[in-house]
Amino acid sequence: MINYALIMIAIGVFAGFAGAILGLGGGIILTPILTLLMGVDIKYAIGASIVAVIATSSGATIAYLRDKVLNLRVAMFLEIATTLGALSGALLTGVIDPKYLYILFGLLLLFSGYNMIRKLISHQEVLHRAHPDNLSAKFRLDSTYFDNVEGKQIDYQVEHIPGGLAVMYGAGIASGLLGIGSGAFKVIAMDTVMKMPLKPSTSTSNLMMGVTAAASATVYFFNGSIKPMIAVPLALGILVGARGGSRIVRDMSARSIRMIFVPILFYIGIEMFMKGLR
Repeated sequence: MINYALIMIAIGVFAGFAGAILGLGGGIILTPILTLLMGVDIKYAIGASIVAVIATSSGATIAYLRDKVLNLRVAMFLEIATTLGALSGALLTGVIDPKYLYILFGLLLLFSGYNMIRKLISHQEVLHRAHPDNLSAKFRLDSTYFDNVEGKQIDYQVEHIPGGLAVMYGAGIASGLLGIGSGAFKVIAMDTVMKMPLKPSTSTSNLMMGVTAAASATVYFFNGSIKPMIAVPLALGILVGARGGSRIVRDMSARSIRMIFVPILFYIGIEMFMKGLR
């Protein structure tokens, strides 16, 4: 049991570190590792991931708040849609065959990788328009942050708020169904749909995914999907990894973050998709 707990802690450190950097919460990495490498039933892997997502959010958000990279207005505005989606997704878990969870998880990863490749090719990280989006101006969603890599303050704009809300509702459903905190969908909504830069997108996603996961965690607790022997050591490791990842991301460029994780997302996505088909 001690060896098993140590392995889980090590997996948690890796998942928390990677999740904090990309705003994925660790669950999108953790669930494939538990199911494909450790042989954990996907039901218990999803339950552990829900706890892990909350731990990642707690560990990383503190550092992002201190560095003033978070966009709190965007987070609170979009959290309404994603929390409603999380409750809807959690209620659907008992009626969906596990193979469809694998397929859906794989497609989610592949879609995330595709969007990151588009950003790498376009080389457009910060949105500047002569006429700001009306809804964004009304709710004061535009913001600024200091980029350590470029050594300057970066002002950015936000647009397509209704589209972001729609994606966020889908993100919540993915969280409830798959136990991943829906960080990938959240980053897609902010980075691709709403045109926020990657660093504020990932840091804001870290804050939001903890709230989303907490909304559906109660359902998983009462249906027996959360096993303490798996969830507790993972959460301990993730707290450590998330704090480390949030510190390192300050000195990484957005392009570097995308280049590191695109191959990982594609590899795990293909593995999960093929497992679902088999």
